[in-house]
Amino acid sequence: MKMKLELPAALLAAALAMPLAAIAVDTDPSPPATGDYAAGRKAIEAKDWNGAIKSLNAAAQRDARNPDIYNLLGYAHRNAGQLEPAFRHYQRALQIDPRHRGAHEYIGEAYLMAGNLAKAEEHLTALTKICGKCEERDDLVASIERYKTRKQ
Repeated sequence: MKMKLELPAALLAAALAMPLAAIAVDTDPSPPATGDYAAGRKAIEAKDWNGAIKSLNAAAQRDARNPDIYNLLGYAHRNAGQLEPAFRHYQRALQIDPRHRGAHEYIGEAYLMAGNLAKAEEHLTALTKICGKCEERDDLVASIERYKTRKQ
């Protein structure tokens, strides 16, 4: 009799664990590297800023809650010399994910382009709180140091 109770309990435990495992594997918010998102990334690698903007805007229409798309849109606009839309897209990425390290780094660099060191340093502080010492933080530190050297 004891055996009958253990088997159903084991099956129930296994059944309950399966959806949790599926959820744990399926939590990556990054869009798949296909379609417009992949085309946008490829255009960025080629420094085709207008092509990247076009592809990433199409990707954002399909996936309006993905901060990576907005971060890359900001990056493409910034590199195209379009700071106003760059700020708007970085802010949208940070609205969706306030801990998005790439968006903090890139918006900090955009603030440096706009001559706003104080705002860049705010994002450096945010990165330090988020990740301590990470690549994004280190890159923003280097950008701030270059900015300060140019201003001297």
